[in-house]
Amino acid sequence: MSERYAITGANGNLGVRSIVTLGVDQVRALVRSNRAKDDLLKKFPALDVRIVDYTDADSLRVAIEGCDVVVHLVGIIKETKFSSYVDAHERSCDALVAALPDTVRSIIYLSIIGSQPHSKNICLASKGRAESILMAAPVDVTVLQVPMVLGEGDYASAALNRNASKTRAMTFRATSLEQPIYAGDVISAIIAAAQLGGTVRYLLGGPESLSRRALIQRAASLKGNTVQVISLPVGLGMVLAWIFEWFANPPVTRAMLGVLDHDDQIDSHQTIDALGITLTPLDTMLSKVAT
Repeated sequence: MSERYAITGANGNLGVRSIVTLGVDQVRALVRSNRAKDDLLKKFPALDVRIVDYTDADSLRVAIEGCDVVVHLVGIIKETKFSSYVDAHERSCDALVAALPDTVRSIIYLSIIGSQPHSKNICLASKGRAESILMAAPVDVTVLQVPMVLGEGDYASAALNRNASKTRAMTFRATSLEQPIYAGDVISAIIAAAQLGGTVRYLLGGPESLSRRALIQRAASLKGNTVQVISLPVGLGMVLAWIFEWFANPPVTRAMLGVLDHDDQIDSHQTIDALGITLTPLDTMLSKVAT
């Protein structure tokens, strides 16, 4: 009998990709709103979709009853007046642990490279505390820390492609190191981790670490374009973000900018060997997500 996966945040890019990869018969999709449910059912009419409050254990318990694996994709990098890091990360994980029925044997949690409870960045600190909450659960828990994820139709890929299509592109600290990983590889890692079990934290980056400038220029070259990348000081971005934070839904925050500015240079060989997966080469990845 096939295992059944409960996927939180199932309406996001990785959630939808998980449904396609696993098949609707193996997935129970958990979302927060009727709109998200309707959007999923348009794509997958036979999908089992449940509306839940991720911070409410009773709501979660009913929704995941009968499932074997919970893939917890809920998380944010931008805090607003309507969505806090504590709710999205720590309280959702507290509720999930409290909600676990006997059927669930494993939790897979998608986190961010650099997450640790005592990080100076409030987003990474919140994700780190969420990891600690889950890893104390009475079931197997796999934490996958990943850097920038690029997939067809997602926000990060769209932003990269916009810059790669220009003759001049501006970015904060162009020397910042990026190590993007293909969304399909993240899904492969999630499924492999669910099959392996155990309580473990994996760091998984893409096949190459390169500067943000080099990444934009690499994407541009695959389009047959040449782009001049102009580097802006991160301090300027922090000042602008501080101003934006006075608004209810700022376009960028200081914590968000700090996450995006993190230098990613991860040795993924042990993780790749443990999970038995293969990473998509950078140029292939960029070609797949090009728009």
